[in-house]
Amino acid sequence: MAANVEIYTWSTCPFCIRAKALLDRKGVEYTEYCLDGDNAGRAKMVERTGGPKSVPQIFIDDKYIGGCDDIHALDRQGGLDPLLQAG
Repeated sequence: MAANVEIYTWSTCPFCIRAKALLDRKGVEYTEYCLDGDNAGRAKMVERTGGPKSVPQIFIDDKYIGGCDDIHALDRQGGLDPLLQAG
């Protein structure tokens, strides 16, 4: 069973595009919450992250991963694939 991956984004954010590209390359299905003009969605994201307001913000099985640099660092360290397969 695949992990539940959620990503909060803005449609034109280059870091969001880069994070989604990594997930796409890995063949991961994810739920995207595009926050363009969605203040309520942004408030929910900030509540879930515990403070960070920048995008993207990524969660895997409700575990807070962080942003674009965080998911790429996790991948380089070999920690992303096990999380994606955990489900």
